[in-house]
Amino acid sequence: MKAIWNNTVIAESNETVVIENNHYFPEESIKKEYFKTSDTHSTCPWKGVASYYTLAVDGKENKDAAWFYPETSELARSIKGKVAFWKGVTIEE
Repeated sequence: MKAIWNNTVIAESNETVVIENNHYFPEESIKKEYFKTSDTHSTCPWKGVASYYTLAVDGKENKDAAWFYPETSELARSIKGKVAFWKGVTIEE
């Protein structure tokens, strides 16, 4: 699977985990040069507290377009160390 934004592959892996229709990519599969840490956080009642990345590709930014759970609940342990996307990021095979 590939995560693509602004015509650029920002993550690629054959080992994504799908939860709630979102592909979670292993952290080592993201191209870190396109990711900037964000101060944004949100809480999911069953997964835990999410942290976000802003994407920066070719001079354009997509604020908080990627998220991950630094600590997960027992129910969400399959996505620990994985990153998911939204806000115009497309997922393709």
